[in-house]
Amino acid sequence: MNHSVDTGWFLFLVMKQTAPIGVFDSGYGGLTVLKEIVAALPEYDYCYLGDNARAPYGPRSFDTVYHYTLEAVQWFFTQGCELVVLACNTASAKALRTIQQKDLPRIAPNKRVLGVIRPTTEIIGQFSQTGQIGILGTNGTVSSQSYPIEIAKFYPQLKVYQEACPMWVPLIENGEYNQPGADYFVQKHLDHLLGQSPDIDAILLACTHYPLLMDKIRQFLPKEVKLIAQGEIVAKSLGAYLQRHPAMAEKCSKDGQIRFCTTDDAANFDQQAAIFFGKAVASEQIDLIHS
Repeated sequence: MNHSVDTGWFLFLVMKQTAPIGVFDSGYGGLTVLKEIVAALPEYDYCYLGDNARAPYGPRSFDTVYHYTLEAVQWFFTQGCELVVLACNTASAKALRTIQQKDLPRIAPNKRVLGVIRPTTEIIGQFSQTGQIGILGTNGTVSSQSYPIEIAKFYPQLKVYQEACPMWVPLIENGEYNQPGADYFVQKHLDHLLGQSPDIDAILLACTHYPLLMDKIRQFLPKEVKLIAQGEIVAKSLGAYLQRHPAMAEKCSKDGQIRFCTTDDAANFDQQAAIFFGKAVASEQIDLIHS
């Protein structure tokens, strides 16, 4: 008997059975979402990819974000993922709809790609008593108008005010999010947002980086204004999705394993990622273009 062939076939079967849930972000921010997803659904396997080599996505065009995101989604499919979560507001705003409607029916009709905007907009009205909501996000997310459009579908009576914060992601990724140097930019954008209406009583952090600024934001925010992060909302929504779609839940492997990948330097990713994920990670560098 050829034991080497038997062993190879066994390993092939094991590899084929691995179907992690893919979690994608342009960089590190999606780790704040993954952290909450793992806390809520620890039994599943996950594969995280940060496209750090091409981050940030916020200032890029719709076409560029779409093509980058599609490349990432196709890479996840080659890794056995049946379900991919775009844990990136910019990718969700600029690429998700096209991928769902145009690409999946053609390249992977039985696979699914979800985003972070829909789960948030479905429940955001529950956080406001005045009916006036503030949105803080990247230039790309704000300019896409995705949040006002989606919120209007569920809460047409809500008034939505937006403020783009282009300096916040660089501050966070350079480790300045809890330093005095961040005060000016945080206060500036909060003042701009709240200056649009004195009745805003809930603010959504529509960028997965921004939870790291939570304490800093609260320093300059009236105590009565609620501050909403997306991680827990997305985690609950994913759990509900898997309950509603047991066939998909059955396809996703459940060994409690997490794989971390980046398109840039792995050592640098590991150092930064620990801040966002809350614990040490060990990543591998991958090439989206030639994978």
